[in-house]
Amino acid sequence: MIASDVDGTLLGPREKLTERTLAAVRRAIEAGVPVVLASGRPPRWMAPVAEPAGLTGYAVCANGAVLYDLGEDRVLQVNGLLEPERLHDIADELDRAIPDCRYAAERIGRRAIDPDVHNYVVETEYSNPWGDGEGITAAKAEVLGKPAMKLLVRHEGMTSGEMAALATEALGAEVDITFSSNAGLIEIGAPGVTKATGLAEVARRLDVEQRRIIAFGDMPNDLEMLRWVGHGVAMANAHPDLLAVADEVTAPNSEDGVAQVLERWF
Repeated sequence: MIASDVDGTLLGPREKLTERTLAAVRRAIEAGVPVVLASGRPPRWMAPVAEPAGLTGYAVCANGAVLYDLGEDRVLQVNGLLEPERLHDIADELDRAIPDCRYAAERIGRRAIDPDVHNYVVETEYSNPWGDGEGITAAKAEVLGKPAMKLLVRHEGMTSGEMAALATEALGAEVDITFSSNAGLIEIGAPGVTKATGLAEVARRLDVEQRRIIAFGDMPNDLEMLRWVGHGVAMANAHPDLLAVADEVTAPNSEDGVAQVLERWF
């Protein structure tokens, strides 16, 4: 089985799949090897990646919180939702540890976009590193007021690494803290929920041995996944923490690093 992170890994710098990478992925699919997207992205952001590559199987979304069927647009499993009381407790701790931070919540329904669920709710003055315009703006109490698969915490004056260190000191092992960008954004999920746990569920469903899985990643939210699989590959553009644990380092995403490895077999 092949598992890959999306941004900074499978996608090139322009956030597109190159023809070389598309060809390698398609050859793997034609050979009968499952290709699984494993991303911090929510399900609603997976189609632009899956459709060009012809991926219709499983996707591990929101850093392992959601198992999603790409072909059927169906949420199969949700792991470790953060309940409102817990969200408020987390925010109280973070307000002391990281003053002036702002919050957003990722919520999930039965499909990638569920009309009965406001999938993405952002606090007033919350600024997305990837650009504003998505989501519903609401008061902080509303952001924290319903179960969330992921809490996003933003501070424009800090790096994500700096924020993660302060958040870890404040919250300890009570939650899972990671980041997929170093632009002042950390992602908080339920404890023990990672891309590795999500991928383990996919392997169980497909009856694939752990040692026969290769995974690609570039940021700290890929750490557990690369440690867990039989062969973990970090991109040359990866965070130093990934470079330290990877079994192999491939070329950067700007040079089709994923494809360069897959082309050994496909």
